[in-house]
Amino acid sequence: MHQPYASRVDGIEPFLAMEVMERAFAMEREGLPVIHLEIGEPDFPPPRAAVEACVRALEAGETHYSDSRGLAELREAIAEDHTRRFGGPVDASRVLVTNGTSPAMLLVFFLLVDPGDEVIVGTPHYPCYPNFIRTAGGVPVLVPTDPAEAYRLDPEAVRRAVTSRTRAIVVSSPANPTGAVQSEETLRALAEIGLPLISDEIYDGLVYDGARVTSARQVSDEAFVLDGFSKRYAMTGFRLGYAIVPARALRPLQVMQQNLFISANRFVQHAGLAALREGAETVAAMRSAYDRRRLRLVEGLRKLGFGVPVVPKGAFYVFADARAFGSDSLRLAFDLLERAHVGVTPGIDFGAAGEGWLRFCCAATEASIEEALERLGRALPSLR
Repeated sequence: MHQPYASRVDGIEPFLAMEVMERAFAMEREGLPVIHLEIGEPDFPPPRAAVEACVRALEAGETHYSDSRGLAELREAIAEDHTRRFGGPVDASRVLVTNGTSPAMLLVFFLLVDPGDEVIVGTPHYPCYPNFIRTAGGVPVLVPTDPAEAYRLDPEAVRRAVTSRTRAIVVSSPANPTGAVQSEETLRALAEIGLPLISDEIYDGLVYDGARVTSARQVSDEAFVLDGFSKRYAMTGFRLGYAIVPARALRPLQVMQQNLFISANRFVQHAGLAALREGAETVAAMRSAYDRRRLRLVEGLRKLGFGVPVVPKGAFYVFADARAFGSDSLRLAFDLLERAHVGVTPGIDFGAAGEGWLRFCCAATEASIEEALERLGRALPSLR
């Protein structure tokens, strides 16, 4: 008789954007042309300098372990980059380099959360936040945000959700899936609650309409900043991220990194260093393209009958109310995939607050977006 798996496995829900994408891949293997608006991956190549630095590092034998915290030169460059973007000096000793931002997130939750502890998350939210919290033994507490308020994470609503077991507040700005950018005033009010902020800042640099991102580090010295190279530099497959953490947290995080992950890939760290030094042109080109694409996508979706109450200020998504076509977003997403051959992410992936909505990624070519809108226009009348 097989023994049951650990109970923590039951608390991890499928990542529905990946489920849609994997079905789309199967359709493509059958010869069907699918337009991918479901997965949050830039269609741009990474900075050429990053690719070349990675190749040079491999050829030079940079294939061994690094310091578990990351190469000293990269940590210093990350600190300098954060200072350039947000002001205020950052001590490189507070930087921990990881194999993508997800391991950084996992390490921080493992540091802060004991079984039964609570972590507050604004919702709609990135699907993996609750799963990371549950994996650490914690309980995600979801605080709804309102599109009528540009998805502001209301500090008073957060304060009402705090209990004796609350250990942290997760902030995402710019946010996935809403594109919301939290103001400095909001972040300061959240920090004043007195709990650590875990701030996901992976989409900083991809903002529009004059929006300006405030880093949680600017409002609290006890904040945990999570960031990386996947979105800003189109380096998703490099799997390179980092955390900027309170001084007292670095040593226990370092010990966990040593045991769980050893270190980030050494040759990839050289690619990250090159991206920081020479990748500004790539970032600027992506931001300009995504600016145009999001506006076109918003316009096109509204004409098709979707509700888009807020034009996103950051990231590269449009979160659209699809209840005119069905209240079951998972079923609707798969219906559109099968009928229109357009991959989109069901809103339920982002929590119950997202049910009835769909997320469309504008990190696809303008031609792909136009074709997707045409295909949706042919398929949607039968679903209305």
